[in-house]
Amino acid sequence: MKPTYERHPDRELLFIRISTLFLVIAPFAGVIWATVYSLNNGIGVKDLGILAGFYLATAFGVTVGFHRMLTHRSFDANPVVKAILLIFGTWSIQGAAIGWAAIHSKHHAKSDDVGDPHSPYWSESGKVGGWRGFFHAHMGWMLGGIRADPERYAKAQMQDPVIRFISKTAFWWAVLGMLLPFFIGGVSGFIWGGLVRVFLVHHVTWSVNSICHIWGSRDYSTGKDRSTNNRFVALLSMGEGWHNNHHAFPRSAYHGLTRWQVDFSAYLIRALRAVRLISNVYEVPKDVISARKSQAINRRAA
Repeated sequence: MKPTYERHPDRELLFIRISTLFLVIAPFAGVIWATVYSLNNGIGVKDLGILAGFYLATAFGVTVGFHRMLTHRSFDANPVVKAILLIFGTWSIQGAAIGWAAIHSKHHAKSDDVGDPHSPYWSESGKVGGWRGFFHAHMGWMLGGIRADPERYAKAQMQDPVIRFISKTAFWWAVLGMLLPFFIGGVSGFIWGGLVRVFLVHHVTWSVNSICHIWGSRDYSTGKDRSTNNRFVALLSMGEGWHNNHHAFPRSAYHGLTRWQVDFSAYLIRALRAVRLISNVYEVPKDVISARKSQAINRRAA
């Protein structure tokens, strides 16, 4: 069976591919620039601070804002907190909030089956696997202009005025995210807090799509979906690497489901709830988690 995908019209596809390729190459060029610059000028504490600060803000914007709040509605936030999280997510230069949510919702609806936008096992040309599948899941799917219809996969999000506004003005928020490091730290601030930061956020985020559907452990049975828990990716991605947990319980605000599964995004959500900036945080009941885990163990033993 040949998979079918929603794609941009042909007249837009070339532009999409060129702009996507530029957004992939530019941060990589920034890493090379940073290496050469640091050899000549050294790396200051201020540079590393700018990199760390903007990385954390952007990463949490993606994980807590775009992913758990926006796409899966794992908690409610007041308009100011919602806007800040979505702006930080837009700094990742991964597209507008509504488009991001639509792609991710479609991924869950068709995970590792026909029509999944970024499965390492399926592409628009049919079954894939190995390193070709890894590349497709990591970043190749974007070069194909694959998208998801927001009217179908992000209809609820489109009704929210804050989400609509941040999405419509996404370009300017992304530009702001690149200019602020420059205003704070000059050229070196732009290199480390802008280009290098975007490079790291891109590849860590994409690793959840690729690595966490190929390598890792599986505590829960999730049908055709082959999501895995990967401890290394989890540490870099603020907890998103507990991907099998997430696919088993998509609405859960917490992806780390045991004491030893480090989930920095969950810690931030708990902190925001403690000071009453967010509400209605969804937690999976412990008996439901235990039942699903026992069910998976029994299936493997059978």
